[in-house]
This record gives sequence, structure tokens and C-alpha cells, in this order.
Amino acid sequence: MKRTLLTMLPAVALYSSVALAQSGTATQSAEPFKVGTFGINGEETVGIVLRDRFIVDLEEANEALEAARSWPEADMPDDMIELIENYESGLKGRIYALVSDLVSGNALTDRPDYIHLVGEVDTMAPIPQPRLIMNTAVNFYSHIAESAPAEIREQRIAARRENRGVPYMFLRAPSSVIGNNDTILIPWGRTELDWEIELATVMGAPTRYVPATEALDHIFGYTILLDISDRGGRPEGGFSAGIDWFVMKGQDTFGPMGPWIVPREFYGNPMEQLNQTLVVDGQQMQQADASDMVHSVGEVIEYASSLVTVMPGDIIGTGTSGGVGMGTSVRGEQVWLVAGDRITATIDGIGTLEMQVEAAPNPGPGTGAFLPPVE
Repeated sequence: MKRTLLTMLPAVALYSSVALAQSGTATQSAEPFKVGTFGINGEETVGIVLRDRFIVDLEEANEALEAARSWPEADMPDDMIELIENYESGLKGRIYALVSDLVSGNALTDRPDYIHLVGEVDTMAPIPQPRLIMNTAVNFYSHIAESAPAEIREQRIAARRENRGVPYMFLRAPSSVIGNNDTILIPWGRTELDWEIELATVMGAPTRYVPATEALDHIFGYTILLDISDRGGRPEGGFSAGIDWFVMKGQDTFGPMGPWIVPREFYGNPMEQLNQTLVVDGQQMQQADASDMVHSVGEVIEYASSLVTVMPGDIIGTGTSGGVGMGTSVRGEQVWLVAGDRITATIDGIGTLEMQVEAAPNPGPGTGAFLPPVE
């Protein structure tokens, strides 16, 4: 059920206790925050993240401060999609007021029951099952022809710089999404699982044919997306149309996301801020910034919105950099994920997504219409 905030009195620029007590809304936040979805006392809960350490149950905090401050009543969202849909129509001002009141009242020191430490809750994917996930293939120059000999790779990179073309987009299954500290499963019999870290944009408004110069204004915020890939391919025979993107990208657990979302006003311009790093078992595999991107974040969104109407909460991944497991340009050999590996994916200003890798059990005999083991 969609909820609409009640009309609130205008907020003054400064955060005097009088202003907050009168209106329950604010035009600024006392400090930056993030938002996420958490398992708290066995229930899926929308929360505010402060200092990457404290998780504030949004609904319970709002109820407590409405009672204590005599603020006008305002319904809180049932899930992250509702938060995104209502953020710019009044909810943002209430969250700003909540954060400012909690910080000024030292609630992070003497914590009420609705503020939890991050280790006390289950950090789920911020949007557990997005309506739409679009990823961008080979959108960093360092990821072009990673497995090719050096001379050929240099030629292909030069050709791409000369003719960037348009982004290559593909869809992944919403059911592939899992949250922080969940387990990536290597499908039974498959041996060539790979990693890719991506900056993911979380869209904030219905968007169609938006120009790149205006695209960032349509974003709600940013999160981390891992694009896990099964490079083992399809068996020979039968119908074939090139790479099977669904086998490679769409399987269960192949879309880790999180740990939370940074609203765009607290992240800044991704083309200036982006710095992403991926580590497997203590070894750095990927590191890049936006200067390596073929198409900017705005250009990716422009292209995506020329194909489909993107809606609030839709996810658009912006591509990964060099250093993936199949590439030989960094380590000289291909390296695949194996059971027991630990992935740590970090984007500065957003946070760190940590994932465990395990092998899925043998599903038992089938009729032949199932993905076979890699020989």
C-alpha cells in the first residue's frame, strides 16, 4: 500500500530544537546517512544507517519522536521502494529531522531500543528483489580483451577509444540478488565462476529518454553490485546464438548487492568520486576509478532509458574494470572462485560488501535438460 506524507510546516534553515519540535521536517541533515533493508527481530525493516555503525529502525524512531516532540504524524515506508518513491515528496525532510534530532540528542551514545549496532542485525540487499536490473558489459577500458595477447588487446582498446559506440546492456534475474554476508553458490559441476565489482545506480523517478547531462538528477542513490559470472558456457549442440548471458549472469546468488544505498546528495558526482576495489581472500584483484570508464554514468542511464522506462528502485550497473578472473592481463593466468573464498568489495563513500563462496550440492539425476558440469 502506498503511503502519502501529511502536509508539514516549512522548516527553517537552522536546526533549533524549536523548529524541529514545530515541524518535524528539515531542509538539511545534521550528518550524512545511508538507507537499507535489515532483518530486525525477524522482520524485514527499512533502516537509516549512521556512521556505518548504527542502524535506526525508521518506523519505530519516527513514532518515538512524534510522541516526544509533538511532530505531525507521517507514515513511514513499508519497504525501500516506497521510501524511494516518497523521498522527494516530503519523506526526505522527515528523515533529515530524525537524523538531526538523534545526533543532537546524543541518541547514538545512549541508544534507545530502535537504534541497533550493525552487527546485531541482518543486513539484507537494500532492495531484496528489484523490478529491473540492467548491467553494462565491458564499460571500462581495462576490461577490454583481458584474455587476449598484449598486442591484440592494445589494438582493441584503441579501436574502442576511436569508436565508443553505445553501451551494451543486459538483464539479470531479480532472483539472483542476495545481501551482505550471504553465500554465493557455485552451481553443481561448474568450475569457472568469476567476479566483477560494479557501481550500481538506484533510480529515483520514472525515466524515459533522459539526456546524459540530466541523468544523474534521476538517480535516488548508489550501491555496490557484484556481477558474478559463470564462464563455463553452454554444452555443444542444439540452438546457439553466441554467448548465453542468462547462464553466465542470471543464476541464483549471482547478484550480491549492498550493503546499503547512499542517497545521491551524500555521494556526489560518481564521475569524480568513484573508487572501487575487489579483494579475494586478501589479494586485491580489481581497482579502478571513473577515469577508466568508456561511457559515463550519465551516458549509461541515457542509453538504458532509451530502451525501457526505468522506474524508482530499478538498478542499473555501470560496468566493471580489469582484473576479473578470466583475464590474463593482470596475473598472467585465469583464476576462478572456489568454495571457501571470501570476497570483499568496496566502493569509497558507500561501504563494503562481504560475501562467502560455497559449492552447491549435487541436485541428483535429471533428464538431460539441465546445465551440465564443465568438463
